[in-house]
Amino acid sequence: MTFRKYLVLAGITVFAAAGDSMLSHGMKQTGTISIHHLQGVILAILNPWVAVGIVLLLAFFASYMNALSWADLTYVLPATSLGYVLLALVAKFALHEQVSPLRWLGIALISGGVGFVAGGPALTAQHPDEESPILAKEARSGPPAHASAASTGAEL
Repeated sequence: MTFRKYLVLAGITVFAAAGDSMLSHGMKQTGTISIHHLQGVILAILNPWVAVGIVLLLAFFASYMNALSWADLTYVLPATSLGYVLLALVAKFALHEQVSPLRWLGIALISGGVGFVAGGPALTAQHPDEESPILAKEARSGPPAHASAASTGAEL
C-alpha cells in the first residue's frame, strides 16, 4: 500500500472520531431535540460545534468513499474501526465521559481484530474466470456513449 492510501485510512479514523466528538459536544450544549420540531433541528445545526462536526463527518464520508474505490469493504471497515480507540480516548479525556472497563475490553478486542485484517491484502484478487458484476453489465450493454464517441473521434 502507498503512503497516500495509509493517509486516507488515517483521515477516515481522525475525521470520524473528531466529527463524532464535536457533534456530541454540540448536542449536549443544544439539549434534547425532536424531529417533529424542525426549528429545534435547525438551531442544533447552527451550533458551531455541531456544524464543525457535520463538516468533519462529511470529510470522513468522502475519505471513506475514496478508500472503498481501491479496497474491499472487508478491509476498509475494520481498518477504520481504529477510530473507536481514538474516540474512546477523546470521550474520556476531552469530553470527560466515563468509559467502563467492559467498553475498554471491547475496544481492545476490536483492535486485535483489526490486526488480523491488516495482515491481509487490501483488495481481493479476482480469478481470471470471475468477472466484476459492473464490468459484466457493461460488456452486455456495450460501451458507454461517451466512450464510443471518443473512440471514433466524433464530437458530442
